Parts: sequence; C-alpha cells; structure tokens
Amino acid sequence: MNYPRTFQPLSQLNLGKKGSFYSFSNRGGNHYHLGRMNSTNSTQRMLEKIDPEVALELTKRYLPGLLAAIVVLVIAFSLAHFLGKLLGKALERQKLEPPARNLIVRILRLLVIGFGLILALDNLGLSITPLVAGIGVAGVGIGFAMQGVLANLISGIFLTLSKPFRMGDYVELLGVEGQVVGIELFATHLAQPDKSKVVIPNRKIVGEIMHNYGGVRQVKMEVSVAHGTDIPLAIGLIREVLNENRLVLKDPTSGIGIASLGQGCVVLTIQPWATVENFPGIRHEIYQSLLVRFAQAGIEMARPQYEIRLLDGLDSSRIKSSTH
Repeated sequence: MNYPRTFQPLSQLNLGKKGSFYSFSNRGGNHYHLGRMNSTNSTQRMLEKIDPEVALELTKRYLPGLLAAIVVLVIAFSLAHFLGKLLGKALERQKLEPPARNLIVRILRLLVIGFGLILALDNLGLSITPLVAGIGVAGVGIGFAMQGVLANLISGIFLTLSKPFRMGDYVELLGVEGQVVGIELFATHLAQPDKSKVVIPNRKIVGEIMHNYGGVRQVKMEVSVAHGTDIPLAIGLIREVLNENRLVLKDPTSGIGIASLGQGCVVLTIQPWATVENFPGIRHEIYQSLLVRFAQAGIEMARPQYEIRLLDGLDSSRIKSSTH
C-alpha cells in the first residue's frame, strides 16, 4: 500500500468561502483532503478539520515506529539495570574497591542506555547525524563552562584507579584530617570525630601532599614524674594499664620509654596503637587509669618547682624592694 509522501496545496476551490484546501498526495495520484484553512494577512492558521482517512494513514505510518521506540527504550533500561547488577557482583567477587566497581558499572549502564536511545530515534525515522553534530558543538561550550566540574570528574576517575586511599582510611590533606567515608566521582567525604563531615573536591586532592594513616593510628602521650621516682616501676604500671585497656591494640606493640629529662621531672612517653574508630576516646581512658595506678603505688607526679636564693651582703630593704 502506498502511503502519502508529500504535503502540497491544491488550487484554491471556488466554494463560496475564502480559504485554501490542502491535502496529501501519494505516488498513485490519490489525494487525501485535510480540510479548509483560513488565511488572514497572508498567514495560514492551524488546520480546522482533519480528514479521517488522513488520520488513519498517519497512524499506520508513525504508530508502529513510536511503539517500537518505546519498546526499545524499555528494553534498554531493563538491560542496563540487569547487566550493571550482574557486572557489579562479578567485580565484587574479584575484590575490586567499591568506588572503582561503581564507576565501571555506571559506564556500562550509560553505554547500554545510549545505544538504546540511538535505536529508538532510528525507529522514529529521525536522522541522528545532525543530533550528534549538535551535541558535539554544545559539548564544547558546556566543557568551557564546566571546567571545574570536569576537572573533579577526571580527578575522581584518577583517584578511583590509582587508589591513594581506601574507604575507612584516616587521611590528612589540605589542612584537614578525617576518616574516608565516601569516594565519589566529584568529591571525597571525610568524617570528623565530632560527627561532622568534610567534603573535598577531587581536583584539590590530586597533586597535593597527603598523609594516609590507614586503618590504625598511634596515640602520642606524655607523663611527667618527679625526680627520684622508680622509673622501672612507673613503666611497668603504664604497661599494665595499656594491656588492660580494651581499646589498645596488642599488635603493633605500644612504645613506652623516657622521652626527656626536664627541670624537676622525668618525661615518659606513651605511644599505644588504636583503630581509627577508637582513637578519639582512648587518650582519656589511659590518663584516668594512670592517675589511679600512680596514686596507689605512691608515684608522685611532677609539679612546677621554683628555687629562691638570698645572697649575703644584701640589706633587707633592697630585698623587699625587689619583691614588689
């Protein structure tokens, strides 16, 4: 069956009314009238009447393509979801990091959906060549306008592939520190001990000096005891406190020793290890336990000491004036 190919005006008919009739004509010479159109100031208005035969012909011509495009899009979205889920499980069995796994899954889904969109447009009879050219021209302008966003995206891909840190690591960079709780394409999220969150754009991370503590941290503490204290006894008590504390890791071994000799005191250093989650509260527990143990053992904590000497030959008036 031959469908209408062109849309052309017929000659104006003399029906006693002003206006023009338009119709579709096919290759066989058959005409399908659309209806009468009134013209005002040489401007044509919308069609007032549609011939049922023309409507039927248009439906037969475009409806199958429209339905096919809808079906293609539904299949594309369903297939993208299914393949992404399947690929995600496969990458999870390979013990791939979640950020890299999510990135690969997203790229696969976008490719499948994009291919489905091209097929849908082809079923509608639309040429995709001008569309691709338009997207290319628009992409150049959008690229200039979104340089920061694209820089974050590229940096996020670099961080995902290079893996300078992982989820759960405690890092210090750009003057801030915290536990990594999210690595996304555009930003990295750090959790603070006060339950707040710091969001750092990925382009700020790449190329900067970073200190990665990993999943454990070493606590650096100092305790000052008076001169004459039994140092081996004090160190033994400190070691007992660390062994009894549930937050202190047994491996690596905690460091205990003399840090320095101060005025009127001996400074002991204590360097236990703890996980990132237990790091904020471990210092308070150790200090509290040490105060109790030292008091029970009679170990005196260092206090500030001042020595005042009176020199012979100075009268009392000069001494009094110097004390005011």
